[in-house]
Amino acid sequence: MADDVKAGLHHYLRSTREALWWKVDGLGERELRWPRTATGTNLLGIVRHCANVELGYFGPTFGREWPDPEAPGYVADDAYDTDPQADWWVDADTPADDVLAFHRRVADFADETISSLPLDARGRVPWWPEERAEVTLHQVLVHVLTDLARHAGHADILREEVDGAAGMREGNSNVPDGVEWSSYVDRLRGVAERFPRT
Repeated sequence: MADDVKAGLHHYLRSTREALWWKVDGLGERELRWPRTATGTNLLGIVRHCANVELGYFGPTFGREWPDPEAPGYVADDAYDTDPQADWWVDADTPADDVLAFHRRVADFADETISSLPLDARGRVPWWPEERAEVTLHQVLVHVLTDLARHAGHADILREEVDGAAGMREGNSNVPDGVEWSSYVDRLRGVAERFPRT
């Protein structure tokens, strides 16, 4: 039973990663880095953040150190002392392809942790409060899957704003065919306009 649960969670984690990678496919360096919200959220920053989330939770939490701290995209713990958003953006000297390759390497690293440990394996999240720091692989899998799914959803909306590309993942858009989107949006605006601005 536990093996089935782990396999299911691992499947959805992999699927979420692939959805995120699809959201950045085919875009140029400028489009990937452009801040698209008031808090600076950008597509390449989302990928970098998700890579470092996976690295931390499936690495040090279970006693595994990342072997390449010089990898483009890697963010050392002390970087957050000077920039609390250190993993949410990418400098101009680091190619986007390098950051994507980094996340793929991190995914392999995380997959090794997941495959080698049982769901009840104990770990410790060093940056969590002491009373919650002791965790199991099961807890971490759910936590990371939830976090990555949230950010893949952010990327979905940002990508749609870039060029209109929408959908859940390659091969399964999960968006209905044959909808006249401009008419649909006009209808929704008409409904919203019946209410006062606040």
